Amino acid sequence: MKLIVITGPTASGKMALAVKLARKLNGEIISADSRQVYRGLDIGSGKDLAEYGTGADRVPAHLLDIADPAEKEQFSLADFMREAKTAAADITSRGKVPVVCGGTALYLDALIRGYELPGGPADREFRDSVKNMSAEELSRQRTDQEKLILGEEQNPYRNSRKLEIQASSQKSAESGGKIPDAEFLIIGAYRPRAEIRARIEKRLDERLEQGMMNEISSLHDSGVSWERMEAFGLEYRELSAVYSKGVSLQEARDSLLIKIRQFAKRQDTWFRKMEREGLEIYWTPPENISGAEDLCRRFLSGEKLPLPEFKLERNPK
Repeated sequence: MKLIVITGPTASGKMALAVKLARKLNGEIISADSRQVYRGLDIGSGKDLAEYGTGADRVPAHLLDIADPAEKEQFSLADFMREAKTAAADITSRGKVPVVCGGTALYLDALIRGYELPGGPADREFRDSVKNMSAEELSRQRTDQEKLILGEEQNPYRNSRKLEIQASSQKSAESGGKIPDAEFLIIGAYRPRAEIRARIEKRLDERLEQGMMNEISSLHDSGVSWERMEAFGLEYRELSAVYSKGVSLQEARDSLLIKIRQFAKRQDTWFRKMEREGLEIYWTPPENISGAEDLCRRFLSGEKLPLPEFKLERNPK
């Protein structure tokens, strides 16, 4: 199975590049974004559904709007691995090309390297079945022979999670590990750091104009607590403080701008780490559609690719 991965820091233009390539290559998008999986997190997560097109011109996308933001359990790395592997197999079975796109570096690294994930994803059906059991009842249900951590017998979460792991060995196997016979081509949308900084500010102000504050208010009205909102990343954490803590919009905006720029630098650090650990990332200006398309077609045809000419590690700016 051959998968094309389009990545890059926030505001680099990776999604537009991924959609254009998918359209040219008879591909479908698999989103690797930890927030775009949630319904209602549209403006703040940069979902930009219009980018995929409409009607016959629409590029199908997977792992968008599949989780409820009001649920207490977060969509986990194991959840992502399971859903992404299922989507990749489905796309390939129909003779199409999986194009993975996202900036959640942990998701991408896990998928490419095939992280093993002991314990599997959250089993919500199982949790519902034991949620009314006391800590003592849960402890008695434990069948493994390991000693309880001091005080664990009084911790209902730990006991229910242990029981859940015991009951989900098959789900664990489905969620972790490599995609069988998978090959990856990783293309990075590259822009100089100064350009990224400018694009981050422009995009932030556009999102505020598009109704980001109304989106946050609507999410809260639909049952998403302010505490839960903070788990959805910088935009939702900083801007929700306007409602929950009385912070001025200007103050929240300025604080958010600084933190998004800092986040982009951390993403940069992660990509450098991926390169140092042996992953080949073909960095290209996102406007270079023809060059990226040529690289993809050579990869899909089985041609041996040259080593990347450009590495972030050698280009600090």
